[in-house]
This record gives sequence, C-alpha cells and structure tokens, in this order.
Amino acid sequence: MLPFPHIDPVAISFGPLQIRWYGLMYMIGFLAAWALARHRAAKPGSGWSAAEVDDMLTYGVLGVVLGGRIGYVLFYNMDYFLTDPSEIFKLWHGGMSFHGGLLGVIAAMALFGRKTGKHFLGVTDFIAPLIAPGLLAGRLGNFINGELWGRTSFVPWAMVFPGAGPLPRHPSQLYEAGLEGILLFILVWRFSDIPRNRGQVSGLFLLLYGLFRFWVECYREPDAQLGFVFLDWMSMGQLLCLPMIAGGACLLIGALSGEKMHNNNGQP
Repeated sequence: MLPFPHIDPVAISFGPLQIRWYGLMYMIGFLAAWALARHRAAKPGSGWSAAEVDDMLTYGVLGVVLGGRIGYVLFYNMDYFLTDPSEIFKLWHGGMSFHGGLLGVIAAMALFGRKTGKHFLGVTDFIAPLIAPGLLAGRLGNFINGELWGRTSFVPWAMVFPGAGPLPRHPSQLYEAGLEGILLFILVWRFSDIPRNRGQVSGLFLLLYGLFRFWVECYREPDAQLGFVFLDWMSMGQLLCLPMIAGGACLLIGALSGEKMHNNNGQP
C-alpha cells in the first residue's frame, strides 16, 4: 500500500483570496490546448489563423464550463440542485461532468463553425487532439483534492484516501490521467498528424475515450448519490460512454469513404 500524498488543495493564498490546484489545472488545460492549436495552425496550409484559434478557444472555454456544470446537474445530482437551485452557480463547490462538457464543446464548435464558415467535423477534427492534456490536468486535480477515488483494493499501489474510510482504494484518478490524458493524447495526436478523411480524428477520440473511461470506471467508486444505475454493475459514467463508443465507431466507419482533408484544416 502506498501513502496518499496529502497536498494542500489551495495552491496560493493572498489573504482571503485562495487559488486552488483544481482551478489551476483547468487553466493549464486551456493553455495547453491553446498552445497546441497555435502550433498546428502555424503549419503551412493549415487553414487556421491565430485569431481563429483564439476565438475557437473562447467558444471552447464557455462550452466546457457551461456544459460541464449543466451536465453534472442533470446527470449526477439533480435532486440536490432542485432543493437549492442557487448551488448551480457555486462552481467553487465543485461538480463538473466531462460528458456534459463534451456536449457543451460540441454545441460551441457548431456555433463557431457556422460563424467562420468551417465544416463542423473539420472543426472537431482540429480540436480533438487538443483535449487530452486538459483531461490529464483535471484528473491530477481530482487526485490532489482526494476525490473521485477508486474501489477498495489491496493491490500494492492502493491508497487510503481522506474521507473514503479506512480501507485502501485504487487511485483511479491516476489511471484516468494515464489513459485519458497521456495515452489518448499520443494516439490521437499521432493519428491526426497526417491528412485524414473528415470525421476520422473526431471518431477516434470518441471511441478511445469511451473505451478508456468505461474500463477505468470498473475500478472507480460509483457516485454515492447514484450508485450503480444499470444492471446493478454499470455506473453513470459507463452508461454515458456507450453513445460515445457507438458514435466514434460510426464516425470512423462513415469517414472511410469521405473527403480527405489537408492537415485536417476544417475547411468546407
């Protein structure tokens, strides 16, 4: 068993003002996406300007924050927020959903594509390789906070998390950081580094994330307020991954006969 590294969730304090690691991780994720997008846009024939990247990131931030919060309210804790709707706006109390954030980003990119005249799937193919570093940062933030821990286990690397009882548990946040953050980034980035048919990069991201998250949820403790939501063994996270897996597979198959894009530039 490994000791849990007790890290102060507050990274910096200025009197009553506190900057938490979890918030910093969101900032790191957005900055990483911006830097990678600027790198891709600077390549000859990318079809993207620096100004378009900046605008796209603004749309993406709004999609992540609004979609992530609304998704958490709808998917994970509706009863609680119905009793006190004001809690919906208290983001500092925590509660974000990746699947809700993904839906928010999809809606935001549809609006961005309509504004700029870029094909929707071209836009999503451009941003898909940029997402994983933010997932890595977010899962590390969960680990620092000692939240979203795994199920009880006696593997040598299990940890006793504060607030999770006396038994050691899987550090499932680190499993997700490795799979959804590092491995997903390597696979999607390398796949997108050469011209692909429109929709293939988006499809690969959806398929791999869905598979990785579904597997890790087998080691993650289900949300206390929900428990298992289907067949007495499937968590809400796993249930929400099923349409991602199906949608990603459909995009990959459907894109095989589609138009090949130069550097996945998102143009019509």
